Amino acid sequence: MFEKLERLPADPILGLMAAYRDDPNPHKIDLGVGVYKDEQGNTPVLTSVKRAEEIILADENTKAYLPPTGSPDFTQAIQKLLFGENHPAFTAKRIATIQSPGGCGALRLGADFALRCNPEATVWVSDPTWANHIPLLGNAGLKLAKYPYYDSATHALKFDEMVSTLRQVKRGDLVLLHGCCHNPCGADLTKAQWQTLSEMAEQQGFVPYIDIAYQGFGKGLVEDAYGVRLMAERLPEVIVASSCSKNFGIYRERVGALSIVTDSPESAITSTTQAASIARGMYSMPPSHGAAAVSLVLNMPELHQQWQVELTDMRDRINAMRELLVEKLTMKNASQDFSFIQNQLGMFSFLGITTEQVHQLREQYSIYMVDSSRISIAGMNHTNIDYLTDSIIKIL
Repeated sequence: MFEKLERLPADPILGLMAAYRDDPNPHKIDLGVGVYKDEQGNTPVLTSVKRAEEIILADENTKAYLPPTGSPDFTQAIQKLLFGENHPAFTAKRIATIQSPGGCGALRLGADFALRCNPEATVWVSDPTWANHIPLLGNAGLKLAKYPYYDSATHALKFDEMVSTLRQVKRGDLVLLHGCCHNPCGADLTKAQWQTLSEMAEQQGFVPYIDIAYQGFGKGLVEDAYGVRLMAERLPEVIVASSCSKNFGIYRERVGALSIVTDSPESAITSTTQAASIARGMYSMPPSHGAAAVSLVLNMPELHQQWQVELTDMRDRINAMRELLVEKLTMKNASQDFSFIQNQLGMFSFLGITTEQVHQLREQYSIYMVDSSRISIAGMNHTNIDYLTDSIIKIL
C-alpha cells in the first residue's frame, strides 16, 4: 500500500537549514531558523537550566511515567508564570493546565479539546501567521479562516480591518492570537487593542486561543503576558498554548503547556479530565526531563533569579541587534526605510524585500531567509552585521 504515497517537498525552513549547512562560504549567515543564538552564533544551554539539570541528575530516583497531565510542580509553576499568582482566575482555581511535548503539542491538544467542545468550530488565524499553525490546527479537524493582521506596505497592523473581519466570528468559534512577539512579523497588539478584542469576545462569545511562545523576549515577563492576563480575567473561557523552548533555551527537550481558563473550578476539573484523555490517546504521557528542569528553575528562588538575568540578556541582545541593523542600513544610505524593525518585538521581522531579492541574497551572498523575507534577528551579531547590511544595500 505504500506505493500509493507521493514524495512531499522539504519543509521550507528545514530545506534552508540543509542548504545553509552545505554552503562552503565562510561568510554565510542563517536568518531562517527560529532559535535564539548568542553573539558567537551558538544556541547555549542556560546556566540556570544546567544547574537545575545537575540537581536532577543527583537527586532523581525514578524513571517512572508521569501522568498524562504532567508534573503538578511544573503545571502550577507555569500557571504562575503566565497568569501571576494573584490573578483572579488562578486564585479561584479556574485554570486547567496540562504539560505537553512543546508548544506544538499544546497547540494540537488545544485544537482537539476545542473540537470536542464544538465539532463545528472554526479557528480564525492572523494573516500572516506562523506556518505550522495551519497543519497543527487543521489536521485536528478544525475549520480554518483568516483575518487581516499585517500590512507589508506600511509595516504596521491592519487593526481596523482585523476588527471588521472578526465582527463576523460566531459564538463558539476560536480566534488565534499571538500573545507577544508575533511570528513572523514582530508587530504586536497594544494594550488598547487587547482591550478592544476582549470586549468583542465578551459581546460575541468567541473563545480566544492565545499562542504565547516567547514570553520574556518582547518587553518582559509581565508585560508580554498582558493580553493573556487581561482576557483570563475578563472572559469565562480562554485557551492558552505556551512554550518553554525559547525563554528557557530548552528546544530539543520539547516542553510546553496547554492552559484552559474556565468559568468555575468544577469546569476546570472537567476540562483537565478531557485534555488528559486527549493526551492519553495521542502520546500517552509527556516527557519528564525538560519540564523537571523548568520546574526547578521556576520554583527555586536562586535559580529563578539567575534565569531572569539570563532571559533579560537574551531580550536585550535581540533588541540591540534590531537597533544596530537599522542604524547600519541608515548610515549606508539604504534606499528603503527599515526603521520599523526597531519598533517591533521578539525574534522575527519581515525585512520587506521582494522574493527575487531574497533569492539574490541567498545565491550571491549566502544569506539565508525564507521567501517572505522573514528574518530571525538572533542570527545577527557584531561580526556579521556589516557583511549583512552591505549585501542588503547591494541587492536594493
